[in-house]
Amino acid sequence: MFESAEIGHSIDKKTFDAEVPALREALLEAQYELKLQGRFAVLVLICGVEGAGKGETIKLLNEWMDPRLIQVNTFDQQTDEELTRPSAWRYWRQLPPKGRMGIFFGNWYSQMLQSRVHGQIKNAVLDQAIDSAKNLERMLCDEGTLIFKFWFHLSKPQMKARLKALQDDPLHSWRISPLDWLQSKTYDKFVRYGERMLRRSSRDYAPWYVVEGIDPYYRSLTVGRMLLEGLQAALHAQVPRAGSPHAAPLIGSLDHLGLLDSLDMSQSVDKDDYEAQLAGEQARLSGLMRDKRMRKHALVAVFEGNDAAGKGGAIRRVAAALDPRQYRIVPIGAPTEEERAQPYLWRFWRHIPARGKFTVFDRSWYGRVLVERVEEYCQPADWLRAYDEINAFEDQLVEAGVVVVKFWLAIDQDTQLKRFQAREKIPFKRFKITEDDWRNREKWPQYCDAVGDMVDRTSSEVAPWTLVEANDKRFARIKVLRTINEALEAAFADD
Repeated sequence: MFESAEIGHSIDKKTFDAEVPALREALLEAQYELKLQGRFAVLVLICGVEGAGKGETIKLLNEWMDPRLIQVNTFDQQTDEELTRPSAWRYWRQLPPKGRMGIFFGNWYSQMLQSRVHGQIKNAVLDQAIDSAKNLERMLCDEGTLIFKFWFHLSKPQMKARLKALQDDPLHSWRISPLDWLQSKTYDKFVRYGERMLRRSSRDYAPWYVVEGIDPYYRSLTVGRMLLEGLQAALHAQVPRAGSPHAAPLIGSLDHLGLLDSLDMSQSVDKDDYEAQLAGEQARLSGLMRDKRMRKHALVAVFEGNDAAGKGGAIRRVAAALDPRQYRIVPIGAPTEEERAQPYLWRFWRHIPARGKFTVFDRSWYGRVLVERVEEYCQPADWLRAYDEINAFEDQLVEAGVVVVKFWLAIDQDTQLKRFQAREKIPFKRFKITEDDWRNREKWPQYCDAVGDMVDRTSSEVAPWTLVEANDKRFARIKVLRTINEALEAAFADD
């Protein structure tokens, strides 16, 4: 795969000097147009052989372009903070917003490749990591990110000669580390597994570019031209018109009986039993959160439901059992300008708790397949692909030790109407009712269909949905607390 990158490409300095001014001007124009349009972000992933000029090339790009619009991130050993979260969390939170460019050194490919070279993982695990990377890149591209992946290459003799030359240069010897020399000893493995990685992860939406790194003039012009061509093509491309994807329910029904229609909404708990059960379940949760086994886990609770279904009341009963330092409640509303400039999962990625902590999402990433679907805030293609993206996201959380519990609090239309009317009569509750709440009642059937699809497509063995019959608030609160407690106990038992 790397044969063409070992034949000794070169460009003389005169040619380089002649071409650079026009290239710099074009790159700057493209960069400012990227900012002006604000339609997509640019992510550049840097990998390859040590000594092949990765750092020098990116340093030069910062000189050629406006560095204020470029964010360079280097990912070395994971920090203590990063070790307490899913492995991809460190990358999620550093993604560039639309209109900007981000450059990732030591990215997800570097991490998986080094792990395989040093025998920490086998090929099967490497292939799983590659598939996860492809899924992430597919999602980023669908959400408006242009991805460039560069592999800087040297042959084995070229690498050793390059490292020796840098070591003997007083101005640049500081750039050579013991790890660089270690890679020269593992070169054959590095290139073999690197080839496997590139072949399996080069796709039309995020292809790899192999750049020969022996000649700095050739290397720099090659990368600059590739960036320019890709940027110009993306900037000049017409936004494709979305097609009409097939959006039938996962489970068909001739009698229109939906998932929510199957719930027994008459379930209730009387006041005396409620007080006793509430105290017992809250004490149980308090003990579980203080259990030493919680150090291996984090807890995420997702609360969705009909308007006026009692999500806030249920969340308050959960929080009342805990030390405020243990948990965080994240209310989700309409996305901000900053959040709209990122993939839709970004605003949830950054709130994932560390081990030993608990985050409550009052509404969540499921807005993409609920309100955005029903209100047509996104295209059908967007919410249809979101099911798979959400499942992959939750799988990553669970693999990292996060216990995920998801609640849909359901009430019937008559109960909702009574609660709406009651809220309008009580001054300190009037703020809870809005025109949107009344308007959403008119789309009750559409929301029921969306909820049915959501549960069918995203209720998994590791992150199941719990449907809560919430006509009786006391019954709903007990069911929520008991479900959280049972989920934590099951996770501890699996340990």
